[in-house]
Amino acid sequence: MLGHSNSSGARISTFMYSNTFLVAVGSNLPSQTGSSAETVRSALTNLPAEGLHLAAVSRFHRSPAFPAGSGPDFVNACAVVRGEMGAVEALAALHRVEEALGRSRTHRWEARKIDLDLLAMGDAVLPDLATFTRWTSLPLEAQMREVPDQLILPHPRMADRAFVLIPLAEIAPRWRHPVSGKTVAEMAAALPEAEKAALQAFDPATSVDETLVNTF
Repeated sequence: MLGHSNSSGARISTFMYSNTFLVAVGSNLPSQTGSSAETVRSALTNLPAEGLHLAAVSRFHRSPAFPAGSGPDFVNACAVVRGEMGAVEALAALHRVEEALGRSRTHRWEARKIDLDLLAMGDAVLPDLATFTRWTSLPLEAQMREVPDQLILPHPRMADRAFVLIPLAEIAPRWRHPVSGKTVAEMAAALPEAEKAALQAFDPATSVDETLVNTF
């Protein structure tokens, strides 16, 4: 089951359908739409035009760039979206939204105008458990060098990242990782306290046009 709140804060429980996606959004550089917060807002409001319809949006949070010192603080949020498409098509849609906002890719973990990460599609494990396990087991040094040549779901690093789990826990605390079996709430609770404390929530979810946030 997936628990989330709509824009009015009401708690909703619904089945995690295969075409329900969890998406993380981040920005630490301004774009043509304005500040990082305005860019995150624009990215979210542009998703429906790509066939990805917002079901729930977290509050916005400020978080330190990773690795430390690699750029300005990020603005982060998470969303639950629905779309009549598969994971590869959903990722392509996210990339089109990024490109429209001026995203460029030169190296890993760089400062960026916008970053849309596909975290999960229902309880799918893609492309297979062995490949997923290899990428989740990489040491940090290898993570900084290697880039997957195919889509890995759930996102291999999502369980390690406070800037993903803290906002995601606001809208999908009961989503359960199909490999570890842990819920988002449990993964967030297990994070180091210093990492959780480094996030600062601001700018409520109603900063995203409420007419774009649907319930099931």
